[in-house]
Amino acid sequence: METPPKKLLPLTLFAIAVTSLFSVQPAQAYSVTLKEVGNNVVANGSGAFNLVGLTLSGPGAGGLPLVQANSGIIQIGAANHPISDAYIGFTGPTNFGFGTQFLANTGSGDFVALIQGIAFGGVGDVLFVPTGYVSGTALLDSMTFNNTTFASLGVTPGTYVWSWGDGANQRFTLRIGAAGVPDGGSTVSLLGCALLGLVAMRRKLDC
Repeated sequence: METPPKKLLPLTLFAIAVTSLFSVQPAQAYSVTLKEVGNNVVANGSGAFNLVGLTLSGPGAGGLPLVQANSGIIQIGAANHPISDAYIGFTGPTNFGFGTQFLANTGSGDFVALIQGIAFGGVGDVLFVPTGYVSGTALLDSMTFNNTTFASLGVTPGTYVWSWGDGANQRFTLRIGAAGVPDGGSTVSLLGCALLGLVAMRRKLDC
């Protein structure tokens, strides 16, 4: 039996509401996650920055993907990135372990670096982002340390946050040994409820 047009309206509105629920996602703050994967340590970075509250101190030179836990330094992305913008004004932990400098074997994506002032000639803590970076622009990068572990890199598992304001994207988060932010089952639950509601409504309209 064909569904009358008048009965299709609630079904259409319901479908639009469900689509909007899953298509509109809030911007995620930039974070880097280090994981032990097989015999390697892999770092993946993604998200966006809100640079309001930081001060542009000028251009910076290119760099290499690396970590230096005892000085709170992490650089991730493509090696020898030609140039970047340097920002100062954030605060946070001065280290995330006891390890000295370790260069990554490979790196790819946007070059982002967080360097503590003690390793930058005492000038101040510096955040490097791609040249001309605009707040809210998504960043994506990674690096891999072959044949290493957290212990050999001297990094301490945990979550470390450097911030310069109260906004969601006014921070740089480093997670060592973390799986990221869990969904908590909320998305799956919402999808399940939506599908059940859609089926129930369809049956009612077919009556």
